[in-house]
Amino acid sequence: MTSTVSGGTLTPAADFTLSRMGYGAMQLAGPGVFGPPKDRDQALAVLREAVESGITHIDTSDFYGPTVVNELIREALRPYPADLRIVTKVGARRDDQGNWNPSLEPADLRAQVHENLQHLGLETLDAVNLRLPSFEGPSDASLAEPFGVLADLRQQGLIRHLGLSGATAAQLTEAQAIAPVVTVQNLYNLANRQDDALVDRCARENIAFAPFFPLGGFTPLQSRTLTDVAGRLHASAQQVALAWLLQRSPAIVLIPGTSSVAHLRENIAAADLVLPADAVAELDTIGQ
Repeated sequence: MTSTVSGGTLTPAADFTLSRMGYGAMQLAGPGVFGPPKDRDQALAVLREAVESGITHIDTSDFYGPTVVNELIREALRPYPADLRIVTKVGARRDDQGNWNPSLEPADLRAQVHENLQHLGLETLDAVNLRLPSFEGPSDASLAEPFGVLADLRQQGLIRHLGLSGATAAQLTEAQAIAPVVTVQNLYNLANRQDDALVDRCARENIAFAPFFPLGGFTPLQSRTLTDVAGRLHASAQQVALAWLLQRSPAIVLIPGTSSVAHLRENIAAADLVLPADAVAELDTIGQ
């Protein structure tokens, strides 16, 4: 590690510290998060630049590609730095057309964990998020069986920490009765703030809240207010949106994705941007 990235760190568990400015590796795969990258050398360079910049939190999954992204991470970064934390996900499979299909049967969840271990070249996964069917829309369906499978694999030493992706508050409570939860990964950004209360709960309970699609996802955030604030601060709209998330709650950890070294550096620079109170108040109106 050559430097420390701005934005500070979060420690949801004694052996689990994340840089609050992290990196989401999803976009390293081909179009539609399917197949190999357009530029393999650039993909490897992005991963190495992230770590050299001080990022200690990489988000991934074996269903990105599938397998492509985890294999890139292994090639670029192994042997892994001692302080690097790789957070992966299970709970879905890709078909031949690249569709995302929920897959929560106990036997397949175990297989997915072993596949992540194999393709990342690890003996133990730092953290595994259970991707829930509510990822496709709000649902309080019980997660006891699939989360119980991951809790058992944690007891076996294959996983150190557990998290949830696409979870409701009720599902977080249900999961906590089974095993400790250190991360929640849900849709959240300036324009999508349905999880405001859950963000605040995560802060109270020292759970890392990682917004997926922090910049709007495949349809980037479009807001005249955001553009105006960014212009006054001499920053990009994307940097302002990321800075707003970092200031929104100490529980928030960022995992913006990119397949470009230049864009990665721009995202990292957002951690140095301090938004004045009047700018925050103005940006808050976007999600209301």
